[in-house]
Amino acid sequence: MNHRPATARRMCRLLGFLGAAVLAAAGSGCTAPGQGPEPPTTSQSPGSTPGGAPADQTTLGRQPSPGQTTGGRGGGQGGGQGGGGQSIPQGVADIPTIVSNVQPSVVTIFTDGGLGSGVVYSADGLILTNEHVVRGNRQVEVGFADGRRVAGSVRATDAISDLALVEAKRTGLPVAKFQSDLPRIGELAVVIGSPLGFENTATAGIISGLHREIPGSASSSQSLVDLIQTDAAISPGNSGGAVVNSRSEVIGISEAYIPPQSGAVALGFAIPAATAVKVADQLREDGTADHAFIGLGLAEITQQIADQLGLPDTRGALALSVPEGGPADKAGIRPGDVLIKLDGDDLATPEDLLAALRSKSPGQTVTVEFRRGAETQEAKVQLVARPAS
Repeated sequence: MNHRPATARRMCRLLGFLGAAVLAAAGSGCTAPGQGPEPPTTSQSPGSTPGGAPADQTTLGRQPSPGQTTGGRGGGQGGGQGGGGQSIPQGVADIPTIVSNVQPSVVTIFTDGGLGSGVVYSADGLILTNEHVVRGNRQVEVGFADGRRVAGSVRATDAISDLALVEAKRTGLPVAKFQSDLPRIGELAVVIGSPLGFENTATAGIISGLHREIPGSASSSQSLVDLIQTDAAISPGNSGGAVVNSRSEVIGISEAYIPPQSGAVALGFAIPAATAVKVADQLREDGTADHAFIGLGLAEITQQIADQLGLPDTRGALALSVPEGGPADKAGIRPGDVLIKLDGDDLATPEDLLAALRSKSPGQTVTVEFRRGAETQEAKVQLVARPAS
């Protein structure tokens, strides 16, 4: 597992994480850093009218302002490793044609608190979007590229993956095509959505990175791991919209971005399409999604904590709490233990552990290597399905 550069971690601390990434939804009902389950800035836009500026800018949720960022059961990881292997070659990019092909399958979702975007998942009216876009709402309005707006209801949500299904009262819809494999770094990325209420907006760039995690996000969110990074502009209101390749296939669902005030330039993040399809299929089946649960409350290891525990460095995931009777507790892991490997893969941060669990399924047994004082130990942990919160 790749280790995050120390400089990036230092910057996150200097910024107070700033919610680290901003969820890309726009809405006055968005969650500011430290107020809710997600820290980053999402791409939903705060109570803005189409084409207008957001009423307020928050770090998470639907369309807050800039400054805030798996078919079958089991929390799978989108695609393969680094998009290598059998990626289909991309042809010469004709961006206008790509936009024309996909735009009818991308919608705007209007809520009481603001707005976000969504992608047509089924011809009979199912729309895939972010959970933070519709959080706190049961009824929404769905706007289509042809100008028509219809009523919609929130059918199912999953806060762990930050995905949701909305049922629009319209049928015969053009279903988006999803790419199950991860893209390759350097491939074309076209983002389509409704940033700041500007409906049917398209921006373009490339895939900048894979398997990204937002440093520091584990303390308040579990969705900001194993993400696709792009330099195509993602702004408040883009949350839930499409990130598309040169073959007009959806390769990701817009999720979050690092805002310019954090010193970032073109740092946007999306949920891989394979992750989104896996969760959406489960939500469509019975309204729930399965995720592997290890039974730990995690914390980042600061230098002060490392000094107090006598640790050689700040790498690893600190077991802050271990619920009695949970998987980790049964395996002998205790509060204060520092997890450093999962099935042989290094864990540099709590986010690394959350990302590793995405590829695991309830019922699987994993090998955890951890430090307890000066000793390094191993434990076998049988994962379970995450209990309903």
